[in-house]
Amino acid sequence: MKADQELPFHASSRSKIKQYLTIALYNDLKTLRTPSGYTLDQAITSGIENPDSSIGIYAGDMESYDCFAPVLLPIIEDYHRLNPGWSHKPGLQEAVLPDLDPEQTFIRSSRIRVARNLCGFPFSGNMNPDQRLALEKRVKHLFKNLSEKLSGTYTSFTDLDEKQFNALLEKGLAFRKGDRFMASAGINRDYPLGRGIFISRDNVVRIWVNEEDHLRIIAQSQGGDLAYVFNRLIQIVRALEDKLDFAFDPKKGFLTACPTNIGTAMRAGVHIHLKQLEKKRSLLEAITRAYHLQIRGTDGEKTAVEKAVFDISNARRLDISANTIVKDLHKGLQAIIQAERNL
Repeated sequence: MKADQELPFHASSRSKIKQYLTIALYNDLKTLRTPSGYTLDQAITSGIENPDSSIGIYAGDMESYDCFAPVLLPIIEDYHRLNPGWSHKPGLQEAVLPDLDPEQTFIRSSRIRVARNLCGFPFSGNMNPDQRLALEKRVKHLFKNLSEKLSGTYTSFTDLDEKQFNALLEKGLAFRKGDRFMASAGINRDYPLGRGIFISRDNVVRIWVNEEDHLRIIAQSQGGDLAYVFNRLIQIVRALEDKLDFAFDPKKGFLTACPTNIGTAMRAGVHIHLKQLEKKRSLLEAITRAYHLQIRGTDGEKTAVEKAVFDISNARRLDISANTIVKDLHKGLQAIIQAERNL
């Protein structure tokens, strides 16, 4: 791209990358490469190809956050609504919280996940086939050597036929190719090579390998016992941390392919049935805002709410500790359930 050209963002684009990447800044950064060879042009491809992208930039490795800091940092501070002096808040301690809905009248299930990337490997959008397979091999070996309490089974998607893979999909265990935003970022490349899932013996913990990030570590259970789910997540994360070095920055926290996930890289949420509050959306939105939560569709981001079942999860991930996220969610759900009962 010549210096006198306009950046090729669509006129309708409202993405953060279009907002913050000036032509002058682009010209300053365009010749830079991270140690794994990742460039600014690669980083912004998804934002250019998808005018409806909200962020429009992906990191190709942990060094991207330093190499392209002049544009990434303002995007991070804007998206995460950070105050001056912000920093990652460490801490992942087991929690003691009462079950808000022991009879499961409202909360159908609780799910907490964290994203982690391994040092020494490019991120998913910048990996070649050999690197994907090498990473999968490394974590497969680790899964085989977990303690009996945490043990489970790892399945490579390339070892499954179509019927077996679809059976996992129906159970919500496997993951498909990512969306078009991830496709433009190179994250879907070589799928399903190097992808797979670890499932614990009790089916509470599962780990997706080489999805948007190297590892998506998930704990999920029926009902609303957030402390149980959170503590199970902590146990497996600690076991992995003992053997793996994760991409981490003291200020930015855990580094992920998408800058929206950095910090704790945690999403803690529930599926909750709210028959009355579905008719009072403004009230539900007011409660979630007060407790730093967000509302998503039944099947997650960019989906509709079906049969009054909402996905409610944390809105903050950076400049906040994982334990505070779970406490905010717990308090917010308590207020939501009370409002539903009152209606």
